[in-house]
Amino acid sequence: MKPFILIVDDDEDIRSQLRWSLSHDFDVIEAEDRPSALAAFKEKKPEVALVDLGLPPHPGNPQEGFALISELLTEDGAVRIVVISGQGEKENALRAIGEGAYDFFCKPVNIDELKVVVGRALHVGRIEREYDAMRQQFNAEGFEGMLGKSTPMQQVFTSVRKLAASEAPILILGESGTGKEVVALTVHRRSRRADGPFVAINCGAIPETLIESELFGHEKGAFTGAHVQRPGRIETASGGTLFLDEIGELPLLLQVKLLRFLQDQQIERIGGRKPIQVDTRVIAATNVDLQKAMQGGRFREDLFYRLAVVVLNLPPLREREDDVVLLAEAFLKRFAAAEGKRKLKLTKEAFTALQKYSWPGNVRELENRVKRAVVMCDEARVTAEDLGLSATGDVASLNLRAARDQLEREMLMKALRRHGGKISPAAAELGISRPTFYEMMEKLGIEKEAKE
Repeated sequence: MKPFILIVDDDEDIRSQLRWSLSHDFDVIEAEDRPSALAAFKEKKPEVALVDLGLPPHPGNPQEGFALISELLTEDGAVRIVVISGQGEKENALRAIGEGAYDFFCKPVNIDELKVVVGRALHVGRIEREYDAMRQQFNAEGFEGMLGKSTPMQQVFTSVRKLAASEAPILILGESGTGKEVVALTVHRRSRRADGPFVAINCGAIPETLIESELFGHEKGAFTGAHVQRPGRIETASGGTLFLDEIGELPLLLQVKLLRFLQDQQIERIGGRKPIQVDTRVIAATNVDLQKAMQGGRFREDLFYRLAVVVLNLPPLREREDDVVLLAEAFLKRFAAAEGKRKLKLTKEAFTALQKYSWPGNVRELENRVKRAVVMCDEARVTAEDLGLSATGDVASLNLRAARDQLEREMLMKALRRHGGKISPAAAELGISRPTFYEMMEKLGIEKEAKE
């Protein structure tokens, strides 16, 4: 299903333009005044609302729009409100942000910029919703919305507690789906900046032509389409935390500007000549090897050391054997409640399959498989087949070669863990030579971190 987005504007032409531009990615709901907007919001519960300040019965006055912002946030504090208005005075923009709006656009709107902002608003809103839901559900046995009793995750929790008390930049390393956004948000919410904004940007998801403006902002008239002055994400995160996901995708030119900000805590908007002092903590994350990126000239070494004052490694799910079933049952409980299937249970075969599967997509894959199983199963029990797994933990659709590689990788990883990362005894246990073990590690993409 597409996410719902609410457009509130008394001008039908503007609503039509926005609907046409956004309907490919969203189910668009329209309203022309405050009462109809509030009714539509309560019925559909959209995650993002685009709100005009000048609404009937007093379209020349922004008060009706401000009243709607207050009512929407009272109804759902997690909704992201983007103000789009002809009421372009600076004080209205500042007041809208101060009263809880996520961002502010003046008419006419640059549609490409609007799409980026709406996408980011949706992403951040979902991170916070998931964080709050998991924190409430796992409060007794988890840590700030993160669940895990395995040794690697307990070490992560200990690190997060320490990092939250610090102001140092953090670089979070981990495979896709390991929960880097949730960890960054947890650090923010436990820090002295918890009352400030948490602003997240995926550096690989924003077109290169827009990302500089997104990060550093622009002055009015700086380029075609720059109708008003706009602060960038670094600036709007002042007093809070800026989370730069997929930092390895940042273009080299912007790496220089980001490095300068980290050194001086100052930025200049595009087209601006006056330095702006900003108090923003930066947390970056990536699932790529930045060492290789530096060797290949794709990532600056000086920026790496500025960002990596503290490095936090998140373990993949295959290294958290004690957590797989714990997470699966938690996801099952949450999704079953949402679907009205509260009595759903995992079968014994499902438990076995969950524990034997290697989880290349990590926690995100586990969550998606459980969610799909809840939706699709007709019985009171969730089977391995409902999860898309066989009783041996293999993915049902794998061909013979892929299944063999998966099994070999899992056996090598378990042998390494049992022998503390030492190659020789692990190879002896599996009945293969040390050179063969190394060849298999390279073929299967296992990092050579073991020490003899």
